[in-house]
Amino acid sequence: MAVNLPLPVAAELKPVAGFELGYAEAHVRKPNRKDLLVMRLAPTATVAGVFTKNRFCAAPVQVCKAHLEAARIGNAPIRALLVNTGNANAGTGDAGLADANATCAALAALLGCEPAQILPFSTGVILEPLPVDRIVAGLPNAVANLKEDNWLAAAQAIMTTDTQPKAASRSVTIAGKTVTLTGISKGAGMIKPNMATMLGYVAMDARVAQPVLEHLVREAADQSFNCITIDGDTSTNDSFMLIATGAGELVVDDVASPEYAELAAAVTDLSRQLAQMIVRDGEGATKFITITVEQGASVEECRRIAYAIGHSPLVKTAFYASDPNLGRILAAIGYAGIEDLDVGRIDLYLGDVRVARNGGRNPDYREEDGQRVMQQSEITVRVVLARGEAQATVWTCDLSHDYVSINADYRT
Repeated sequence: MAVNLPLPVAAELKPVAGFELGYAEAHVRKPNRKDLLVMRLAPTATVAGVFTKNRFCAAPVQVCKAHLEAARIGNAPIRALLVNTGNANAGTGDAGLADANATCAALAALLGCEPAQILPFSTGVILEPLPVDRIVAGLPNAVANLKEDNWLAAAQAIMTTDTQPKAASRSVTIAGKTVTLTGISKGAGMIKPNMATMLGYVAMDARVAQPVLEHLVREAADQSFNCITIDGDTSTNDSFMLIATGAGELVVDDVASPEYAELAAAVTDLSRQLAQMIVRDGEGATKFITITVEQGASVEECRRIAYAIGHSPLVKTAFYASDPNLGRILAAIGYAGIEDLDVGRIDLYLGDVRVARNGGRNPDYREEDGQRVMQQSEITVRVVLARGEAQATVWTCDLSHDYVSINADYRT
């Protein structure tokens, strides 16, 4: 059960002009479930993405990068995105690359474009060959039901161990022009920054120049999907895509413009919501935890400390048990790798409770106060370093018995 995460409502997910979605049940891994998604873009669309930094990146990630580069330097814009769940097509070598390209060719034939104008994405089990025949057989059905209002079905079609679909929308007015943004994401385990085991897609109807969109997708990812962690594992397939269909009235062609600043704020806000949905639906999660590190010398050191806390199995299991064994947090701060850190100046807060002062136990701290906060489903950890003005925030969850069960039984 996801932590304080309401189910998305189809009627509240706004269609984006110039962006259609169609799904199918292709039986990629299991029968009777949506597992194939096609997203068709208007000819005016621009597309940008960021991907996993795992050196074992999956075949579809490699093909996506190549096709995006070809689109950037050539005259063949991206026309569609293709997603399958149930199989990651990772650790599959040259055969996996051939399979990813084969699915692109099959969809291109149906849409009347070139294979290089298709971006493939896969998520699921690693080290197994992609069932190309099932995907190709399912594509006609996915294309047949392409609609602008299929967002909820699309969110369902990309799920793996997720317990519920993840989707959200925004409408903002910029320079007197209305911009519609809608996005979906998936992910529940193997989550760690750079990026997370996740797929994320955000579409908007603004017209955004390619270099501007590439800057925006990196900026939005850095403040959203790269600020979440569940278990410290970086996936082979992580991808976050930003699509500007160009079907609306707003035009953004300069990163320095006020229009860009407002659009970036809206995209980042939506991306952050989608990223936090992943954490709230973390495998076996019962608590949503915000870790903020303040007054650091740099954002990087603040993040390193926040990640150390958020990755620690000892910290995460203590949160699951509502056990205020908070020395574990101090230990994580200490091994985060900040060589010149003066621990004698650090304060630690758990919610509204000051646990540590000047690197030691706060004389006024009472364990029942710590336990009161840890029993809540939404918890904030705040670390004050007293060495600068930088800060960073990471979102994570606890680590429960169910996490072990889900991952032990994943393939069965």
